[in-house]
Amino acid sequence: MKTLILAASLAAAFTVPAAALAADNEAGVPLTPEEAAGAWTISSEGQDLCTLTLTAAHGVKAQASCNSALPAAPTGWQPTSDGVQLTGAGGQQVMAFHRWSNSLFVSHRRSGEDIQLRRGA
Repeated sequence: MKTLILAASLAAAFTVPAAALAADNEAGVPLTPEEAAGAWTISSEGQDLCTLTLTAAHGVKAQASCNSALPAAPTGWQPTSDGVQLTGAGGQQVMAFHRWSNSLFVSHRRSGEDIQLRRGA
């Protein structure tokens, strides 16, 4: 009886993560306007730096603290082939992020410091 319970417990333990991974299989996929709408947090080295609000119409509202976290002030966003890029007033790229999951995008910097964009404030 104990063996049957243990086997069922192990099966459940391995089934749930597999289902969760299947639901979060968005690595390398462009961000859609529907997914983008809402608050996003920029962080680095485990520390939250600022919050952005992306709109479905490709707009960005950024906290003033984002000015020190990003190379330039973002005013918009565009999907890329594998994620999203923040753009400035003239449409120039401020920073590009590669999609790692449904709610996490990462920008690898030459300095070795990664900047993360994750859903939620």
